[in-house]
Amino acid sequence: MEGLSLDVVNQLTPEAKASPGGGGLPTILRIVGGPRALRRWAVVSLIMNIVIVVTGGLVRLTGSGLGCPTWPRCTEDSYVSHPQLGIHGAIEFGNRLLTLVLISAAALTFISALLFRENGRPRSDLRWLAGGLALGIPLQGVIGGITVLTQLNPYVVALHLLLSMVLIALAVWLVRKTWHLAARDASNLSVIATRATFVFMWLAVWLGTLVTGSGPHAGDENARRNGLDGLLLTRLHSGVVYATVAASVICFVLLRSRAAALLLLVEIVQAGIGVAQYQMGLPIWLVALHLLGASLAIATATNLMLSVTRRPAY
Repeated sequence: MEGLSLDVVNQLTPEAKASPGGGGLPTILRIVGGPRALRRWAVVSLIMNIVIVVTGGLVRLTGSGLGCPTWPRCTEDSYVSHPQLGIHGAIEFGNRLLTLVLISAAALTFISALLFRENGRPRSDLRWLAGGLALGIPLQGVIGGITVLTQLNPYVVALHLLLSMVLIALAVWLVRKTWHLAARDASNLSVIATRATFVFMWLAVWLGTLVTGSGPHAGDENARRNGLDGLLLTRLHSGVVYATVAASVICFVLLRSRAAALLLLVEIVQAGIGVAQYQMGLPIWLVALHLLGASLAIATATNLMLSVTRRPAY
Protein backbone atom coordinates (compact mmCIF):
# COMPACT_ATOMS: atom_id res chain seq x y z
CA MET A 1 0.00 0.00 0.00
CA GLU A 2 1.44 3.37 -1.03
CA GLY A 3 -0.66 5.22 1.53
CA LEU A 4 -3.97 7.01 1.80
CA SER A 5 -3.85 8.19 -1.81
CA LEU A 6 -3.77 4.61 -3.14
CA ASP A 7 -6.42 3.54 -0.64
CA VAL A 8 -8.76 6.09 -2.19
CA VAL A 9 -7.81 5.22 -5.76
CA ASN A 10 -8.40 1.51 -5.15
CA GLN A 11 -11.97 2.29 -4.10
CA LEU A 12 -12.76 3.94 -7.42
CA THR A 13 -14.60 2.13 -10.18
CA PRO A 14 -12.54 0.92 -13.17
CA GLU A 15 -14.39 3.47 -15.32
CA ALA A 16 -13.33 6.31 -13.05
CA LYS A 17 -9.72 5.12 -13.05
CA ALA A 18 -9.66 4.87 -16.82
CA SER A 19 -11.53 8.09 -17.57
CA PRO A 20 -10.12 9.98 -20.58
CA GLY A 21 -7.44 12.43 -19.52
CA GLY A 22 -7.57 11.02 -15.98
CA GLY A 23 -9.91 13.78 -14.82
CA GLY A 24 -11.45 14.18 -11.42
CA LEU A 25 -10.17 12.69 -8.18
CA PRO A 26 -7.53 10.37 -9.76
CA THR A 27 -5.88 13.39 -11.39
CA ILE A 28 -5.75 15.24 -8.07
CA LEU A 29 -4.30 12.19 -6.35
CA ARG A 30 -1.64 11.82 -9.01
CA ILE A 31 -0.64 15.43 -8.41
CA VAL A 32 -0.45 15.29 -4.61
CA GLY A 33 -0.41 11.57 -3.70
CA GLY A 34 2.56 9.38 -2.88
CA PRO A 35 6.15 9.92 -1.71
CA ARG A 36 7.38 11.16 -5.08
CA ALA A 37 4.69 13.84 -5.20
CA LEU A 38 5.63 15.13 -1.75
CA ARG A 39 9.30 15.27 -2.70
CA ARG A 40 8.45 17.26 -5.82
CA TRP A 41 6.19 19.71 -4.00
CA ALA A 42 8.77 20.25 -1.27
CA VAL A 43 11.31 21.28 -3.93
CA VAL A 44 8.72 23.48 -5.67
CA SER A 45 7.95 25.23 -2.37
CA LEU A 46 11.63 25.88 -1.78
CA ILE A 47 12.13 27.29 -5.26
CA MET A 48 9.03 29.48 -5.10
CA ASN A 49 9.98 30.93 -1.72
CA ILE A 50 13.35 31.92 -3.19
CA VAL A 51 11.74 33.33 -6.34
CA ILE A 52 9.33 35.50 -4.33
CA VAL A 53 12.28 37.05 -2.46
CA VAL A 54 13.88 38.09 -5.74
CA THR A 55 10.66 39.37 -7.33
CA GLY A 56 9.73 41.22 -4.14
CA GLY A 57 13.15 42.81 -4.23
CA LEU A 58 12.61 43.85 -7.83
CA VAL A 59 9.39 45.61 -6.77
CA ARG A 60 11.43 47.69 -4.35
CA LEU A 61 14.39 48.17 -6.70
CA THR A 62 12.19 49.48 -9.52
CA GLY A 63 10.46 51.96 -7.21
CA SER A 64 7.18 50.03 -7.50
CA GLY A 65 6.58 49.41 -3.81
CA LEU A 66 3.48 51.61 -3.86
CA GLY A 67 2.49 50.76 -7.43
CA CYS A 68 -0.69 49.44 -5.85
CA PRO A 69 -1.26 52.17 -3.25
CA THR A 70 -3.48 50.13 -0.94
CA TRP A 71 -4.06 46.56 0.27
CA PRO A 72 -5.65 44.04 -0.12
CA ARG A 73 -7.06 45.88 -3.13
CA CYS A 74 -4.72 47.45 -5.64
CA THR A 75 -6.74 50.66 -5.54
CA GLU A 76 -9.72 51.74 -3.45
CA ASP A 77 -12.15 50.44 -6.10
CA SER A 78 -10.25 47.59 -7.76
CA TYR A 79 -8.32 44.44 -6.87
CA VAL A 80 -6.35 44.63 -10.12
CA SER A 81 -4.00 47.21 -11.54
CA HIS A 82 -5.13 49.53 -14.34
CA PRO A 83 -3.25 51.55 -16.99
CA GLN A 84 -3.36 54.76 -14.95
CA LEU A 85 -1.00 53.17 -12.42
CA GLY A 86 1.61 52.68 -15.13
CA ILE A 87 4.51 50.24 -15.07
CA HIS A 88 4.87 50.46 -11.29
CA GLY A 89 1.31 49.28 -10.79
CA ALA A 90 1.87 46.41 -13.21
CA ILE A 91 5.05 45.32 -11.41
CA GLU A 92 3.51 45.45 -7.93
CA PHE A 93 0.32 43.70 -9.05
CA GLY A 94 2.39 41.06 -10.88
CA ASN A 95 4.22 40.27 -7.64
CA ARG A 96 0.88 39.93 -5.84
CA LEU A 97 -0.25 37.46 -8.50
CA LEU A 98 2.95 35.48 -8.06
CA THR A 99 2.12 35.24 -4.36
CA LEU A 100 -1.01 33.32 -5.38
CA VAL A 101 1.22 30.80 -7.16
CA LEU A 102 3.28 30.48 -3.99
CA ILE A 103 0.12 29.95 -1.92
CA SER A 104 -1.01 27.23 -4.34
CA ALA A 105 2.35 25.47 -4.11
CA ALA A 106 2.28 25.62 -0.30
CA ALA A 107 -1.31 24.31 -0.18
CA LEU A 108 -0.52 21.41 -2.51
CA THR A 109 2.57 20.60 -0.46
CA PHE A 110 0.48 20.49 2.70
CA ILE A 111 -2.20 18.29 1.09
CA SER A 112 0.53 15.97 -0.15
CA ALA A 113 1.95 15.76 3.36
CA LEU A 114 -1.51 14.93 4.73
CA LEU A 115 -1.89 12.10 2.22
CA PHE A 116 1.62 10.78 2.67
CA ARG A 117 2.13 7.44 4.41
CA GLU A 118 5.39 5.73 5.31
CA ASN A 119 5.01 2.05 6.07
CA GLY A 120 1.27 2.66 6.29
CA ARG A 121 1.59 5.43 8.87
CA PRO A 122 1.33 9.23 8.60
CA ARG A 123 4.35 11.43 9.28
CA SER A 124 3.42 14.16 11.73
CA ASP A 125 6.80 15.89 11.33
CA LEU A 126 6.22 16.34 7.60
CA ARG A 127 2.70 17.61 8.26
CA TRP A 128 3.96 20.20 10.76
CA LEU A 129 6.66 21.46 8.39
CA ALA A 130 4.32 21.63 5.40
CA GLY A 131 1.66 23.24 7.60
CA GLY A 132 4.15 25.87 8.75
CA LEU A 133 4.92 26.71 5.13
CA ALA A 134 1.22 26.86 4.27
CA LEU A 135 0.43 29.18 7.19
CA GLY A 136 3.51 31.30 6.64
CA ILE A 137 2.50 32.43 3.15
CA PRO A 138 -0.78 34.15 4.20
CA LEU A 139 1.09 35.72 7.13
CA GLN A 140 3.67 36.95 4.64
CA GLY A 141 0.87 38.44 2.57
CA VAL A 142 -0.47 40.31 5.60
CA ILE A 143 2.98 41.71 6.41
CA GLY A 144 3.31 42.70 2.76
CA GLY A 145 0.03 44.55 3.08
CA ILE A 146 1.27 46.32 6.20
CA THR A 147 4.35 47.49 4.29
CA VAL A 148 2.02 49.17 1.80
CA LEU A 149 -0.27 50.64 4.46
CA THR A 150 2.73 52.02 6.38
CA GLN A 151 4.16 53.57 3.21
CA LEU A 152 7.08 51.11 3.06
CA ASN A 153 8.29 51.47 6.62
CA PRO A 154 11.87 50.08 6.38
CA TYR A 155 11.53 47.93 9.50
CA VAL A 156 8.32 46.31 8.22
CA VAL A 157 10.01 45.74 4.85
CA ALA A 158 12.89 44.05 6.71
CA LEU A 159 10.43 41.83 8.61
CA HIS A 160 8.82 40.92 5.28
CA LEU A 161 12.18 39.67 3.98
CA LEU A 162 13.16 37.89 7.19
CA LEU A 163 9.91 35.91 7.25
CA SER A 164 10.67 34.77 3.70
CA MET A 165 14.05 33.56 4.93
CA VAL A 166 12.33 31.59 7.72
CA LEU A 167 10.09 29.94 5.13
CA ILE A 168 13.13 29.10 3.00
CA ALA A 169 14.76 27.43 6.01
CA LEU A 170 11.57 25.42 6.70
CA ALA A 171 11.40 24.39 3.05
CA VAL A 172 15.01 23.14 3.15
CA TRP A 173 14.15 21.11 6.25
CA LEU A 174 11.16 19.61 4.47
CA VAL A 175 13.22 18.80 1.38
CA ARG A 176 15.83 17.00 3.47
CA LYS A 177 13.18 14.92 5.22
CA THR A 178 11.22 14.03 2.10
CA TRP A 179 14.38 13.09 0.20
CA HIS A 180 15.62 11.06 3.19
CA LEU A 181 18.82 13.05 3.58
CA ALA A 182 19.80 11.77 7.00
CA ALA A 183 22.11 13.70 9.30
CA ARG A 184 25.51 12.12 9.79
CA ASP A 185 27.05 11.57 13.21
CA ALA A 186 29.63 14.19 14.03
CA SER A 187 31.68 15.43 16.97
CA ASN A 188 30.30 17.99 19.39
CA LEU A 189 32.73 20.55 17.97
CA SER A 190 31.45 19.99 14.44
CA VAL A 191 27.82 20.32 15.50
CA ILE A 192 28.57 23.52 17.44
CA ALA A 193 30.45 24.91 14.42
CA THR A 194 27.50 24.32 12.09
CA ARG A 195 25.10 25.95 14.54
CA ALA A 196 27.42 28.92 15.00
CA THR A 197 27.61 29.29 11.23
CA PHE A 198 23.82 29.22 11.04
CA VAL A 199 23.51 31.94 13.71
CA PHE A 200 26.18 34.11 12.08
CA MET A 201 24.39 33.79 8.73
CA TRP A 202 21.11 34.99 10.21
CA LEU A 203 22.88 37.88 11.93
CA ALA A 204 24.50 38.84 8.61
CA VAL A 205 21.15 38.80 6.83
CA TRP A 206 19.48 40.86 9.58
CA LEU A 207 22.25 43.47 9.45
CA GLY A 208 21.89 43.44 5.68
CA THR A 209 18.24 44.49 6.04
CA LEU A 210 19.33 47.43 8.22
CA VAL A 211 21.92 48.44 5.64
CA THR A 212 19.22 48.32 2.98
CA GLY A 213 16.86 50.36 5.14
CA SER A 214 19.45 53.11 5.47
CA GLY A 215 20.30 53.35 1.78
CA PRO A 216 18.65 53.99 -1.59
CA HIS A 217 16.14 51.72 -3.37
CA ALA A 218 13.42 52.40 -0.80
CA GLY A 219 10.67 51.16 -3.12
CA ASP A 220 9.22 54.63 -3.64
CA GLU A 221 10.79 58.07 -3.91
CA ASN A 222 8.78 59.31 -0.92
CA ALA A 223 9.41 56.29 1.34
CA ARG A 224 11.35 57.16 4.47
CA ARG A 225 14.63 55.54 5.50
CA ASN A 226 15.55 54.22 8.95
CA GLY A 227 17.98 57.09 9.58
CA LEU A 228 20.80 54.82 10.81
CA ASP A 229 24.48 55.25 9.91
CA GLY A 230 24.77 53.31 6.66
CA LEU A 231 28.58 53.22 6.65
CA LEU A 232 28.76 51.86 10.19
CA LEU A 233 26.09 49.26 9.44
CA THR A 234 27.94 48.21 6.28
CA ARG A 235 31.12 47.67 8.28
CA LEU A 236 29.25 45.67 10.93
CA HIS A 237 27.59 43.62 8.21
CA SER A 238 30.94 42.95 6.54
CA GLY A 239 32.49 41.92 9.85
CA VAL A 240 29.75 39.39 10.52
CA VAL A 241 30.08 38.07 6.95
CA TYR A 242 33.80 37.47 7.57
CA ALA A 243 32.92 35.64 10.80
CA THR A 244 30.37 33.53 8.93
CA VAL A 245 32.87 32.56 6.25
CA ALA A 246 35.48 31.74 8.91
CA ALA A 247 33.00 29.51 10.73
CA SER A 248 32.11 27.85 7.42
CA VAL A 249 35.79 27.13 6.72
CA ILE A 250 36.05 25.48 10.15
CA CYS A 251 32.99 23.37 9.29
CA PHE A 252 34.58 22.30 6.01
CA VAL A 253 37.86 21.37 7.71
CA LEU A 254 36.05 19.36 10.37
CA LEU A 255 33.46 17.69 8.14
CA ARG A 256 34.85 17.64 4.57
CA SER A 257 31.23 17.44 3.43
CA ARG A 258 29.37 18.54 0.32
CA ALA A 259 27.05 20.65 2.48
CA ALA A 260 29.97 22.65 3.87
CA ALA A 261 31.58 23.00 0.43
CA LEU A 262 28.31 24.20 -1.10
CA LEU A 263 27.85 26.81 1.63
CA LEU A 264 31.40 28.09 1.14
CA LEU A 265 30.84 28.39 -2.61
CA VAL A 266 27.63 30.40 -2.09
CA GLU A 267 29.34 32.63 0.47
CA ILE A 268 32.30 33.39 -1.79
CA VAL A 269 30.04 34.34 -4.70
CA GLN A 270 27.74 36.33 -2.41
CA ALA A 271 30.66 38.21 -0.87
CA GLY A 272 31.95 39.07 -4.34
CA ILE A 273 28.54 40.39 -5.36
CA GLY A 274 28.31 42.41 -2.14
CA VAL A 275 31.67 44.09 -2.69
CA ALA A 276 30.89 44.74 -6.36
CA GLN A 277 27.50 46.33 -5.67
CA TYR A 278 29.02 48.60 -3.01
CA GLN A 279 31.86 49.71 -5.30
CA MET A 280 29.53 50.23 -8.28
CA GLY A 281 26.94 52.31 -6.42
CA LEU A 282 24.26 49.63 -5.90
CA PRO A 283 23.09 48.92 -9.47
CA ILE A 284 19.68 47.25 -9.51
CA TRP A 285 20.76 44.03 -11.21
CA LEU A 286 23.57 43.41 -8.69
CA VAL A 287 21.31 44.13 -5.72
CA ALA A 288 18.80 41.62 -7.12
CA LEU A 289 21.57 39.04 -7.43
CA HIS A 290 22.59 39.81 -3.85
CA LEU A 291 19.04 39.06 -2.71
CA LEU A 292 19.17 35.74 -4.56
CA GLY A 293 22.51 35.06 -2.91
CA ALA A 294 21.10 35.83 0.54
CA SER A 295 18.29 33.33 -0.04
CA LEU A 296 20.73 30.65 -1.18
CA ALA A 297 23.03 31.44 1.75
CA ILE A 298 20.23 30.88 4.28
CA ALA A 299 19.22 27.69 2.43
CA THR A 300 22.73 26.24 2.38
CA ALA A 301 23.48 27.28 5.98
CA THR A 302 20.28 25.52 7.07
CA ASN A 303 21.22 22.48 5.02
CA LEU A 304 24.65 22.34 6.66
CA MET A 305 23.24 22.58 10.18
CA LEU A 306 20.70 19.83 9.47
CA SER A 307 23.33 17.59 7.87
CA VAL A 308 24.98 16.65 11.18
CA THR A 309 23.91 15.36 14.55
CA ARG A 310 25.83 14.67 17.74
CA ARG A 311 27.62 11.34 17.76
CA PRO A 312 25.97 9.13 20.39
CA ALA A 313 28.02 8.48 23.53
CA TYR A 314 28.76 4.85 24.29
